[in-house]
Amino acid sequence: MKRHLAWYAEKGPDGLLFVGEKGAPFRRTSFGRKWRRARTAVGLPDGFRFYDLRHTGHTLSTRSGATLKDTMVRAGQSSEKAALIYQHSDDERQREVADGLDEMVRAERAKHHKDNPAHNEEEPTGS
Repeated sequence: MKRHLAWYAEKGPDGLLFVGEKGAPFRRTSFGRKWRRARTAVGLPDGFRFYDLRHTGHTLSTRSGATLKDTMVRAGQSSEKAALIYQHSDDERQREVADGLDEMVRAERAKHHKDNPAHNEEEPTGS
């Protein structure tokens, strides 16, 4: 990203990230050709659209711990509804959430058992 900004992007806080060969904003037709070439070069599938990066960005930011408001600010969105369209959850993330909840419950139970000697005996596991 740093190299792209240094080599290709317009300078300054309001500079464009992607500019055409003549320094002007990309036109849709020229951008499409460049996107297809870049997509192929990095091994993305043919059906992967530039727009899919928005979904990926939202999903990865929430997986890193960003709140809904954080993702809204990053994407320049003013409504929760718009932001939620781009966020996705998968089985891996659901497993991480379940593991996190399990860890919290186990920690609370351990703390409670330590403070209450009557609970120091093993509880049946149900099997």
